[in-house]
Amino acid sequence: MQDEKQEYGEGTGMDTMRERFVTVTSRLLDEDPRLALVLAEISMDGFRPARQRHPDRVLNVGIREQLLVGVGGGLALTGLRPVMHTFASFLVERPFEQVKLDFGHQGTGGVLVSASASYDWPAGGYTHMAPGDVALLDTLDGWTVHVPGHPDEAEALLRHAYAAGDDKVYVRLSQLSNAAARPVGGLGLRTVREGTRGVVVAMGPTLDDVLAATTGLDVTVLYAATVRPFDDASLRAAARRAGADVVLVEPYLAGTSTAAANDALAEVPHRVLGLGVGRAELRRYGTVEEHTAAHGLDPAGLRQRITAFLDV
Repeated sequence: MQDEKQEYGEGTGMDTMRERFVTVTSRLLDEDPRLALVLAEISMDGFRPARQRHPDRVLNVGIREQLLVGVGGGLALTGLRPVMHTFASFLVERPFEQVKLDFGHQGTGGVLVSASASYDWPAGGYTHMAPGDVALLDTLDGWTVHVPGHPDEAEALLRHAYAAGDDKVYVRLSQLSNAAARPVGGLGLRTVREGTRGVVVAMGPTLDDVLAATTGLDVTVLYAATVRPFDDASLRAAARRAGADVVLVEPYLAGTSTAAANDALAEVPHRVLGLGVGRAELRRYGTVEEHTAAHGLDPAGLRQRITAFLDV
């Protein structure tokens, strides 16, 4: 666990998305008696003070991820607003049946908050990588998915998720971060840069690399920190203004949002290129930066593929 703490900056004074999650959730547990937190050891150190104050609403089930989600579903049936947290691979992939049944089938709501998204902790190996998490949730109905690109965005979206009645929400936290936060109110696509020869959509922590990759190019850049529901109207409007060729840059499995973009542009002649994490397993785990480059998501890799597709 020590390596995990060092990787995420715990105890170093760094304000990561995961640390912001601990701070905000601990505070809101004091303020909202409906909020409950279920952990599977991960981040337990950060929540010890909150657990001491609220032993009935901060539960640690140990490394039992199916139980993590099952307990959350049970708490939801009692009227509480459950927050379930662990690594993305253990929160969405391993207990997928429980996510499908205990929330979808039972008609309950809750908030899944992940850490270690696509390849954020390479030292953890492939067991701790989940680039297919958003695509997997796309097979279920009614999930809102937030992909913040900065700790300030993470705080705003966490607060929104906790207050969202009985909705089903997934908040995908990352070790990667853009240099500055963007407004995330309204939960749709926002225009960051305008151009006339195509649209590039950057999702979550990919924005800085997309902006660097498109420097000097005559393209519109849109930003999304909330990716589900997909903002059909904003993409259609941008495509009509800037040309209907669209590049999607996602910090998870390449092509995850391609179908959504195609549906949004069904009445507009268009092409869509989906960029993201590849399906091939990279067995030399290396660093986060090396994974980003290997998947072609660094500025050089993005620029090459964007310019070739949009012919700019």
